[in-house]
Amino acid sequence: MKKSLTRYAVILLAGVFLGAGLTVERAVQAERAAHERATLAHLPLRELRTFAEVYNIVKAEYVVPVSSHKLIDNALRGMVNNLDPHSQYLDPRQYRHLMVDTTGRFGGVGLEVTEYKGFLKVVTPIHGTPGGRSGIRSGDLIVRINGTFIQGLSLRKAVHLLRGRPGSTVQLTILRKGVSRPLTFRLRRQIIKIHSVASRLLAPGYGYLRISEFQAATGKGVTRALTHLQAENHAPLKGLVLDLRDNPGGVLNAAVAVCDDFMNHGIVVSTRGRIPSSDVVFRAHGPDLLHGAPMVVLVNGGSASAAEIVSGALQDNRRAIIMGTRTFGKGSVQTIMPIGNGGALRLTTARYFTPNGHSIQNLGITPNIVVHEGKFVSDHNHDFLREINLPGHLTNPNPPKTKGKAVVIPPATRKLLDEDYQLRQAFDLLRGLAVYREFKG
Repeated sequence: MKKSLTRYAVILLAGVFLGAGLTVERAVQAERAAHERATLAHLPLRELRTFAEVYNIVKAEYVVPVSSHKLIDNALRGMVNNLDPHSQYLDPRQYRHLMVDTTGRFGGVGLEVTEYKGFLKVVTPIHGTPGGRSGIRSGDLIVRINGTFIQGLSLRKAVHLLRGRPGSTVQLTILRKGVSRPLTFRLRRQIIKIHSVASRLLAPGYGYLRISEFQAATGKGVTRALTHLQAENHAPLKGLVLDLRDNPGGVLNAAVAVCDDFMNHGIVVSTRGRIPSSDVVFRAHGPDLLHGAPMVVLVNGGSASAAEIVSGALQDNRRAIIMGTRTFGKGSVQTIMPIGNGGALRLTTARYFTPNGHSIQNLGITPNIVVHEGKFVSDHNHDFLREINLPGHLTNPNPPKTKGKAVVIPPATRKLLDEDYQLRQAFDLLRGLAVYREFKG
């Protein structure tokens, strides 16, 4: 990272941990200890007696025996989980899994999946992983994992079944279009490292960079990707499309680091809460690796939290044009607080605000240009008759000695643009911005 954060904080969206680290600073620890002492002095004794009464009744008279551990664990979950959609009590196992999510490394099979009619649909098998070598194909439908019928399970729970200790095996039952009977695959899990950054040249001078989520190493990944794109282009880029669609969020300092790559200075995001340590302003310090070249950021309703931080920062600092549809709208900060039993609290402690002071809670980021998903239909059957096609046409007495500087779009990019209407609109806008920038000198 180009810089470290000055507080222990995390931002969370839709169950995705956005962490700034696992070391709680002494000031935060002292602040919490003082708060605990004040709380102990004002315990609600009547409510605690009610809790003890209910606990004793359930413990003694419930139809089957229930352990004290389970009753207390359920009470803790109820106390925290009902505060808001993002606060949560994490037992030690859940806390460990949360830490795995932030690193992008876990024991799994290497299948990118999404929810489809209650099952898991394979988006793509990841090359070089057990899933990539198994013969499983994009579009396959996973209906059972180790014999467990998964319809109705949440996406997170179903994915959890796919993960496990490296070296262990998992059996998948799959339905495939055009195959009459279910297929069975047995895969051996291995350490999977997910790369959150992908990039390519759309055309000479124009780059495309996609961030699927904000992991601890995403900032460095973006820096490497931009360096590679400019080396491949043999010149500075004229413009870049940054794709944050369906990005659920990630590590907060990764969002700040990404903004660093595109901003020389300016506020990225600020947080405000009840306790003094929650009031923090995060700033970018650059340098802008694109040297001010135009940017278009693609967002949609699946762009959330850290993705909203980046798009809001680039929009408010007038560094990029935001295109697509309104984002998710989650503007609260969660702090991960380890507790004595090896678990943790994920507790909402603040709200975050864009550089212009706007809260995106429940509202999201409104794009500068709204472009809904659609399908581009190309019609090559209506070429206009031109002067040069007429028999006996006059020649040009002063033909240009050199051809114009029209951008040559590779066939692979044309296919990609034909399949992705929003990306096509972003690319067309980016080229227009680059031409205007050159025109203005």
